[in-house]
Amino acid sequence: MAPQQRRAPSRRLAVVTAAVAMTAALASGPGFAAGAGVTRVAAPSPGPVPEPAAAPTVGQGAAPHPGPTDGQAAAPTTGPALVAAAEPPPEPPAAPAAQSPAAPIAEQSPAAPQSPGADPAQSPAAAAPGASAAPASPVASGTAFGAYLDYGPLGVARIAQLSAWLNGTELRVGHTYLPGDRWSNIEGRPGFLDAWANWRAGKDDRMLVLNVPMLERNEAGVSDSEVRMLLRLGAAGAFDHHFRRLAERLVGLNAPDTVIVLGWEMNGNTYTHRCGPDPEAWKAYWNRIVTAMRAVPGQKFKFDFTPNRGLDAVAWTRCYPGDDTVDIIGMDSYDQPTGMPFDQQVEEPYGLQAHVDFAESHGKPISYPEWGLFRNGDNPEYMRSMLGWIGRHRPLYNTLTDYCPHGVWQCGRNPMASHVYRSLLSGRPEGPTAGPTAGPTAGPAGPTAGPVAGPAGSTAEPAAGPTPPIPLISPLPGTAQETAPVAPTREPAQEAPQTPASATSQTVSACPRLDLGDWVERWIGGKLCLPAVRWSRGR
Repeated sequence: MAPQQRRAPSRRLAVVTAAVAMTAALASGPGFAAGAGVTRVAAPSPGPVPEPAAAPTVGQGAAPHPGPTDGQAAAPTTGPALVAAAEPPPEPPAAPAAQSPAAPIAEQSPAAPQSPGADPAQSPAAAAPGASAAPASPVASGTAFGAYLDYGPLGVARIAQLSAWLNGTELRVGHTYLPGDRWSNIEGRPGFLDAWANWRAGKDDRMLVLNVPMLERNEAGVSDSEVRMLLRLGAAGAFDHHFRRLAERLVGLNAPDTVIVLGWEMNGNTYTHRCGPDPEAWKAYWNRIVTAMRAVPGQKFKFDFTPNRGLDAVAWTRCYPGDDTVDIIGMDSYDQPTGMPFDQQVEEPYGLQAHVDFAESHGKPISYPEWGLFRNGDNPEYMRSMLGWIGRHRPLYNTLTDYCPHGVWQCGRNPMASHVYRSLLSGRPEGPTAGPTAGPTAGPAGPTAGPVAGPAGSTAEPAAGPTPPIPLISPLPGTAQETAPVAPTREPAQEAPQTPASATSQTVSACPRLDLGDWVERWIGGKLCLPAVRWSRGR
């Protein structure tokens, strides 16, 4: 060997000694355990306020997302990232033997549903020995899935990047919103929908979902008395021409089969297009809009009636406009209020079970246009349970809201839920499967140990290749700031899938790896491993 090669071991030994001394010092204090595995970066400040348009927001009580402005779209900003310790690239997760990842095409015959009493889906890392067979797969039942990633062309580009993060799982749903600040934007201003229509035309089995406000100044805090007057004007046909123009533009863009989520979350009090001030006028107005849009030659629109989960300001059943003008019955369902477990979200009045039962009684398919984390912070149990619910009840489509505090890919606040989502959806040829494998998992089943919480700052990439860094979504300047989620009750590192843990275990894997930097790891031949017992005692 050359002399410089012979000297390498002694130099490496010195670095190892120094690294061990450093980590031992860190291990003696409680702060090391609290920050193990992740580093948070400060959230960005909102940029200058673009004039004059307002943004469409998502979800009752949900944190606002940036929306389009009249004219050019605002430049994306780079938001906070979760820096995860690098892990060796995982093997692509294999599909469970008990599930058949059939192509999610509507003409396919769905798999037989499982008993409604089946346990919610669990991640492979948390599956207990003797776990039951996985619930029905959304893939086999024809379910399409996607995520809200951004309102404009950037959202279209991110679809492929999220698919890469999921090891090639195909996202068949593109989801965006029309801004509700003025009628010219509700009509779909020229150029705004082009990128989405082009994406939809790229493959026959893709689905474009478009949220359409029913009234302008949709987030301007309009009084009940004025809302009542506007609803009655709409019911008399005063605004029909705006919706005809939107329909004509969609047909002209070769997107005649767009799913229209019209007047969403009407049972709340967030939007001007709310139902509460005059339910009868609201229903008559909905019917006018649908009739006007269906009159445009070449259209094949599907209209999705989507309230918030729960009672909210008014029972959403009071707003239902009738079977003739509704094609899909959806529900927006976030993990809220604080402290409410998933079972209660299912069983509450006007909750998830009531939604499924109502749709079945009317002979309509269901959907979940918006869902995600919220008031209960980084909640992996909610993520497992909601994916299990989707797997059993087979909605026509579902789209996760993927920005902070709700998301799992562009939001670094939710590493445990991110790991669950990625584990269960990763590596599926054409869609998600929402259940665990039949029996315990002997090791990591796909994604990296410790969730990769979005494209920005991620160092551990799937075998499909690295995803380019993506700016995170921040609230639109001038709107309410995002609501801080409740801090998680467990350390994020406990979701790492190196060793299967019992359902009650609160410990992390026996030997977490430390991120000492590339130059140290190059000399010591890999990552340094510190037994959990030596650092967890300080918590």
